[in-house]
Amino acid sequence: MEEKAYKLLAVQEGITNRSAKDLIDKGLVYSQGKKVVMARAMMDARSRFRVEKIESIKKIFEDKNLIAVNKPAFLTSEQISKKLKTPLLHRLDRETSGVLLLVKNEEFQKKAIEEFRKMEVLKEYVALVSGRVAESFEVNKPIMVIKKNGTVFSRISEKGKEAISLVEPLEVEGKFSKVKVVIKTGRTHQVRVHLSESGHSIVGDRKYGGKNAKRVMLHSQKIAFLGYEFEAPLPKDFRLQ
Repeated sequence: MEEKAYKLLAVQEGITNRSAKDLIDKGLVYSQGKKVVMARAMMDARSRFRVEKIESIKKIFEDKNLIAVNKPAFLTSEQISKKLKTPLLHRLDRETSGVLLLVKNEEFQKKAIEEFRKMEVLKEYVALVSGRVAESFEVNKPIMVIKKNGTVFSRISEKGKEAISLVEPLEVEGKFSKVKVVIKTGRTHQVRVHLSESGHSIVGDRKYGGKNAKRVMLHSQKIAFLGYEFEAPLPKDFRLQ
């Protein structure tokens, strides 16, 4: 006998069907060691599930101008904004962890946006990627953002906007590497697209050719601008093995 995955999960966890579907859509549900990717997938009625827990939002810093938090994976930037009742200064993808900034007053927001526009903001990421990265390299290729059927993705295109990423090896083990990526431009999915283009897709980033993992293994480690500098330590799941 079979039943839809979200209905089976709802019964197992004692939650509503809607809550169960939301957990699956967030990529938090596993069965027999594999992520359940479709809430409506038909599964054996005897299936058992494991639900990953979302880490708590950790505040790094707050003053009259902004709030800096260490964003956990699987929460959207918008959810954090709603929870803290503070507007976002920028965004991170749902599965990306790390430094996220929210702005507390309009005057500072204008100054910050101008720094982003002038590419005066240092943004440093750490990623786990496929392949052995032994030397630093630069990716200087314009990126075009495409919106289609409610989804957003990016690709390299001469019609796109300038995008520059500096990649530096941190650790190599087997067929995988941990790298640091520094960007000044902030195009949608820039780090993900540039690493994929270089032949080193981020582990877990199925959209851009990455190998299976419980999430996109990308972390916003540092942001610096207007005299501020914030860092977020790597989460526990950030390891090559």
